[in-house]
Amino acid sequence: MSKIGLIIEREYMSRVRKKSFVILTFLTPILFIAMIAVPLLLSMVKDSTVKQVAVADQTGLYAPRLESGEQYHFITATGDPETYKQAVLAGDSIYALLVIAGDLNTDTTSINLYASKQVEMELKDNIERQLEQFAREDKIASYQIPGLDTIIQQADVNLSIGTIKWDEQGGEKKSSSELAMIIGMVCTIIIYIFIFAYGAMVMNGVIEEKTNRIVEIIVSSVRPFDLMMGKIIGIAMVGLTQVLLWVVLIAGVLGIGTAYLGNTLSADKAKVMSEQLMSNPSVNMPGQTLSPEDMTALTGGTNDTNAKIAETLEVINNLNLGELALWFILFFLGGYLLYASLFAAVGGAIDNPEDAQQFTLPLTIPVLFALYAGMYSVNNPDGPLAFWCSMIPFTSPIVMMVRIPFGVPFWELLLSFSLLVITFLLMAAMAAKIYRTGILMYGKKITYKELWKWLRYKS
Repeated sequence: MSKIGLIIEREYMSRVRKKSFVILTFLTPILFIAMIAVPLLLSMVKDSTVKQVAVADQTGLYAPRLESGEQYHFITATGDPETYKQAVLAGDSIYALLVIAGDLNTDTTSINLYASKQVEMELKDNIERQLEQFAREDKIASYQIPGLDTIIQQADVNLSIGTIKWDEQGGEKKSSSELAMIIGMVCTIIIYIFIFAYGAMVMNGVIEEKTNRIVEIIVSSVRPFDLMMGKIIGIAMVGLTQVLLWVVLIAGVLGIGTAYLGNTLSADKAKVMSEQLMSNPSVNMPGQTLSPEDMTALTGGTNDTNAKIAETLEVINNLNLGELALWFILFFLGGYLLYASLFAAVGGAIDNPEDAQQFTLPLTIPVLFALYAGMYSVNNPDGPLAFWCSMIPFTSPIVMMVRIPFGVPFWELLLSFSLLVITFLLMAAMAAKIYRTGILMYGKKITYKELWKWLRYKS
């Protein structure tokens, strides 16, 4: 095995065997899913305390119509509003005071909600929703046109635009802009995180070896360039291993969760159907066959749900995940190798992590700019910002992944990746000069002027 191969093996095996790597690899998908699921589950847990809201309605039009719920109970304020104000401030029985000073159809600002602390959005939205409905009903009734409410409801149209892509042969494939946006942003964020995390790992590894003077022994038998590239490639393989394991683990957890949720929903729907059959004699007669419409109504729209799931799966299949995964790996590796070589150069030029900030800042700015450019490019993936940032090598690994799910011409992909590879080779050659000169230099504060001198040294 070549010397660079031995370095790659050492860098790879020394990291994947660490307990921290194993723990983070297996815990990260769980933490990622928990980070989404736990807040969602906690948001579903309601406060058991019923809060009293006094309603001082000077018009008498709305207070009797407000509907109480499990968490909020509306009571009509019949006495002096000052009494209710003191009750709110005391916090004994009244949580808030709602004052309606005029007809909401003529004055939409004649309503205020008073409380001793900032009221939650749920209560505010609850009141606004009900009062808007009451004002709408009163407005319709004022026209004195029979059946006007029904006419307006029938006139409301909710459109759902289906997006269809034509392939090169003119065939039709269903697509989804929302799904393309989600996949693009996820790939973008993953590349952004790994460029920083594993680029910093390369830099810290170089600094550690330099501080411990181990590098003096290594370079006695290995060329500095081989040492740098072996370290970069070895850590790249660690990153790819972790990404692949995460994909497998997340897919497994989501698959198990989806199956469990599907079985639970099926059981619940069967229970509901059974209860409705028992309580509805018209559909519980022996020998009677239920129509598809009856079955759909009793099971809560199962056919419609299954159709939506099938449509989503079809859209995912039409995305050509194999091609997406290929370009993700290529741009992932290209972006990592480009920045990792620069991080390795920084690590070779300094003696301790405290000196790294002034040299890593110029590397951080383009990566951050690429992330923001990618976010803004989601709404216009073919615009000037998205196009040029997907061609500039220092931003293309992040921005291009936003565009690929929406469809990018092959020549643009090939040109962008070619520019990325060429830039990596140039940066690797420059980084090798800095690395070769600085790896054995100790006790000297390095400046940009000094780095420029090292770049001008002839091999």
